[in-house]
Amino acid sequence: MAICVMDDKQMARLRSVMDLKHTAVLTMELQQGVVGEGALMKALVEEVDRVGVRTTAGRLCDEARLRSIRVVHCVAENRPDGVGEIENCKVFAMNARLRRETGATPIDQGTPGALLVPELGPQPSDVVVSRVHGLSPFTQTSLDQILRNLDIKTLVVMGVSVNLGIFGTVMSAVDLGYNVVIVSDGVCGVPREYAEAVLQNSLSLLATIASADEVVAAWN
Repeated sequence: MAICVMDDKQMARLRSVMDLKHTAVLTMELQQGVVGEGALMKALVEEVDRVGVRTTAGRLCDEARLRSIRVVHCVAENRPDGVGEIENCKVFAMNARLRRETGATPIDQGTPGALLVPELGPQPSDVVVSRVHGLSPFTQTSLDQILRNLDIKTLVVMGVSVNLGIFGTVMSAVDLGYNVVIVSDGVCGVPREYAEAVLQNSLSLLATIASADEVVAAWN
């Protein structure tokens, strides 16, 4: 994604919402079956590699852990038997068609595709929240309650994709009262131009957009 350097006023705003005791890093669907080998959307994998999303996310998670900032991974999983799946949108229909044709999906529970990419660990201190339905990690999961129990007020968000997953995550988080920071070099979508337009024209109205370097500078 395009990265714009913050001015002093913007950096001051970033620091103001980055109290280390009340901040968590949140990754979205950075799983082998989504952004690694065997992923369904090859174009998204190529864009993840081009932007360096996996490397950036791994680095920022490490920086967070060094400061005792909680790292939370949101993952999507499917039951191997397909129970609970529904085809009420094109994305879910693609998944269901793949199961009918091959007998499995890239993120079936218990398969390598459901695991986080190795750059993320996870480490024992991390929290992993899974879901079997929906596009937002907040929908009918324990994510919101876990974050509230940890007294989290600000989320630093990375992952895929700007088109759907990141957009849904940010919208839900803002609705629930969280401050949101989107790591500009830790997210992407396809096509590239569309994702950048969404980031600049829609998500920038809901969240603070900052590079990984700027986030680390704010933490320091």
